[in-house]
Amino acid sequence: MLSGCSPKVKKIQKEIFALNTVINITVYGDEEAEKVLQKAINRIYDIENKMSVTISESDVSLINQNAGKRPVKVHEDTFFVVQKALEYGELTNGAFDISIYPLVKLWNINNGNKNIPTEEEINETLNLVDYKKIKLNLDDMTVFLEMEGMAIDLGGIAKGYAVDEVRKILEEGGIKHALIYMGGDIAVIGNKPEGGLWRIGIEDPRYQNEGSRYFAVIEGSDLSVVTSGDYQRYVEIDGKRYHHIFNPYTGCPAEANVISTTVIGESSIDADALATSIFVLGVDEGLEIMEKAYGFEGIIVTKDKYVYTTEGLKDKVDIVKKEYNQ
Repeated sequence: MLSGCSPKVKKIQKEIFALNTVINITVYGDEEAEKVLQKAINRIYDIENKMSVTISESDVSLINQNAGKRPVKVHEDTFFVVQKALEYGELTNGAFDISIYPLVKLWNINNGNKNIPTEEEINETLNLVDYKKIKLNLDDMTVFLEMEGMAIDLGGIAKGYAVDEVRKILEEGGIKHALIYMGGDIAVIGNKPEGGLWRIGIEDPRYQNEGSRYFAVIEGSDLSVVTSGDYQRYVEIDGKRYHHIFNPYTGCPAEANVISTTVIGESSIDADALATSIFVLGVDEGLEIMEKAYGFEGIIVTKDKYVYTTEGLKDKVDIVKKEYNQ
């Protein structure tokens, strides 16, 4: 693996559970690299403590607890992530909406709930979902939810921010080669330590515990690859899959004939928001959004296992499973 590297270069790997996912970071370097890696790990926990919806004293929880009551002063990075999320709310005309949390709680899919909410419950909850009712004050660094009962969840964007922060710390610490894995978010620094581009597998959204876990592979260096799919968290009720990516227009799990979306670019926070948005919007509107997002490319997989790509990825995606067609 390390042929051609200096004898001092070693592989250092750490795995933790944070931000509701398994996180695995591999760096290649000398003794100092271990300290840099630990600094990056500490930063992940810092972000989690500020942005987790399940930590009672986090910025996000305090914002939610004070919905309809008062603005909440937050840390600078929380403000930045909320601000970025609202930009994507505008760009996607509400397909990306961090005020979705009341629907997340209603459906409770993450905890394996198999009771489908009534139409009345969904419509009532939808009244609390509107990113335009999230008000920011840059001078005071505050976030305010205008209606009591509103609640935000940064799960669709905070991981991407964490990946970007980890990359920044590793690069500033002199790390030349690294692989960062946070659930559906992957980023690489430099080339592979032995030379050549990294080969990054894109998970098969219908993997059946045999053969390769990946349906496609892309090559690159210094990039982020973020995937959203209906296979990451879901329940099946009467043969139908109900997943964790909600359509803010309908109040139900998104049904746009899409089972997986992957966005590739330099910034993970943007790729995170784009991947979720495209899943909600579907192929036509999703590709249209991608054309507006300068510097990013996308892959969309539909239920019939057809693979759509943006123009910049034509002939650059290696489909390794024959049941997927391009």
